[in-house]
Amino acid sequence: MKKRTVGMVAMSGLAALSVLGASALAQEPAAEAVEAASAPEMAFVFNTMLFLIMGMVVMFMAAGFCMLEAGLVRSKNAATICLKNITLFAIATVMVWLIGYNIIYGVEEGGWIGTLAPWSADDSAGLETGYSASSDWFFQMVFVATAASIVSGTVAERVRLWPFFLFTAILTGLIYPIQASWEWGGGWLDARYGFSDFAGSTLVHATGGWAALAGALALGPRRGKYGPNGQINAIRGSSLPLATLGVFILWLGWFGFNGGSQLALGSLSDAIAVSNIFVNTNMAAATGVITVVVLCTLLKRKIDLSMALNGAIGGLVAITAEPLTPAIWQAALIGSIGGGIIFVVTPMLEAMRIDDVVGAIPAHLFCGVWGTMAVPLTNSDATFLGQAVGVGANALFVFPVSLVIWLLLKMIVGIRASAEEEEKGLDDSEIGAPAWPDFSATGNVHPAE
Repeated sequence: MKKRTVGMVAMSGLAALSVLGASALAQEPAAEAVEAASAPEMAFVFNTMLFLIMGMVVMFMAAGFCMLEAGLVRSKNAATICLKNITLFAIATVMVWLIGYNIIYGVEEGGWIGTLAPWSADDSAGLETGYSASSDWFFQMVFVATAASIVSGTVAERVRLWPFFLFTAILTGLIYPIQASWEWGGGWLDARYGFSDFAGSTLVHATGGWAALAGALALGPRRGKYGPNGQINAIRGSSLPLATLGVFILWLGWFGFNGGSQLALGSLSDAIAVSNIFVNTNMAAATGVITVVVLCTLLKRKIDLSMALNGAIGGLVAITAEPLTPAIWQAALIGSIGGGIIFVVTPMLEAMRIDDVVGAIPAHLFCGVWGTMAVPLTNSDATFLGQAVGVGANALFVFPVSLVIWLLLKMIVGIRASAEEEEKGLDDSEIGAPAWPDFSATGNVHPAE
């Protein structure tokens, strides 16, 4: 999702002019001059519209994450999940304005970090840039909020609100922008290694996954999740239909996530590219679901709905690193392997006693790494070495820094609700909203099948 260069934008404008060529030929010379003069403006308008419309679609993913998480937690924690998701989006908005955007895009070529300064709109060179500055800021901001949403689901049902909000501010203001600047801002990963991550399999999703893993390790599992004799207890969510709705919303939002990352719609080639991205994105999600359903049927004899939902997300995350260059069958294969990763990694984390409430770590971290490493299979401009360096740099920066921050918060203010608060539910202890009655005699905790 690197910014377009002036030359690329100029080409976009020329392509837009060629689309108008047939009508221009029928005009007088003066009319032709008017058409020619308006072509860069038309490209500017279409590119700006792409950012704004796709940005709104990506923003709707916040609702998808909220519904998914609210459906997969117990009813006594559902209102807290809703508060976390709307507040984290607000925090991301403010932090990207204060420092995040200029850290990403204020970096010098080949550098490590941008400038620590608030963002302000500058359209003085609008036609050369090719889009409105504010539209670009908005589109970049909703990506940052997505990474924070990933963390929310993993640490649900036991994390305290204000420590989570503090971590979100650091993640969206510093951790995410610094590592994103290395590639999307033209920093050292892009300049020296040619690392390629079209829409953020690593820069967005693995970043959120590493931060979530650090949070899960610092917090520990929910009470009752793991028994003293090594048994694993399944904690049933409040509403699987609500969780399914959340995944459908995320699936829809991914068209904005990947399609908008083309960064232009002012030419024939850009319009075709966005269309192909939509098709590949949809195909990868579909095969991710089908793979999980088939594997569950063959190997478990019962289909796990929550795992099938994450199969869709795993396929979407996997294709995000390069949704443009694959043929349809390649997109299907990439998504299918993403679904396979969900099936394998989810029980592996359970066996390691890592409590990930919504399965975000397999879907976003592991599938993000797979999708990023698969880029050279379809994009000849990328190399396996460059991709490996990018994945490794992301891991070595995001995970240790996130873990240190979680541990510092744990030591200074405490990050986990008390046993009594957790048993009662965070809706009551954190926000004073009594939960809906839970008619399960065991509190929605069941032995895992």
